[in-house]
Amino acid sequence: MTSQTLKIARIYMRVSTDSQDLERQESLIETAKSSGYYVAGVYREKASGARPDRPELSRMISDLQSGEVVVAEKIDRISRLPLPEAELLVASIRAKGARLAVPGVVDLTDLAAESKGVAKVVLESVQDMLLKLALQIAHDDYEDRRERQRQGIELARKAGKYAGRKTNHDIHNRIIALRSAGHSIAATAKLAGCSESQVKRVWAMHRSSARPSSDR
Repeated sequence: MTSQTLKIARIYMRVSTDSQDLERQESLIETAKSSGYYVAGVYREKASGARPDRPELSRMISDLQSGEVVVAEKIDRISRLPLPEAELLVASIRAKGARLAVPGVVDLTDLAAESKGVAKVVLESVQDMLLKLALQIAHDDYEDRRERQRQGIELARKAGKYAGRKTNHDIHNRIIALRSAGHSIAATAKLAGCSESQVKRVWAMHRSSARPSSDR
């Protein structure tokens, strides 16, 4: 009897803003397990997919081992970057010997591995083409949303109805309390349920407003 190779997955979850939550994507864990994967790591992040410097994504790529699979809800969770940057990101995943298991990305790895000659080249080319298409669509969708948002804000401004983004005072107060108690930026972000960049911004604003006027 031949032994079955253990299938190992690392799950990446991402939302764009602090006001969004990752609850919907948590089902990826059980889905992966029910599909026969051992889940070696779960990486949760609140950051724009158009940013290349996402700490949890970088940590996941660093943790990847050859033969593992990266699981995400959609390709835009992995990247909304312009195509050249998105391809570099995917290349860094492939360089670790890992592959993507994402809806909308056809995985022909096993078929290509079993094929030879022209058939192998064709399968690999088709997979690369479909991946490029998915990455480009993700970026185009991001740009379209930004443009619609910009147009909406401009119309609201002209109508005198745009007041800017509302401050979440609860999170701000939580950040200030945690930082004042001596928690690090990373620990504060985790406890407050926000990004490290927001912690830095809020804390800097707090320290600036707390300074005596003579020190400014």
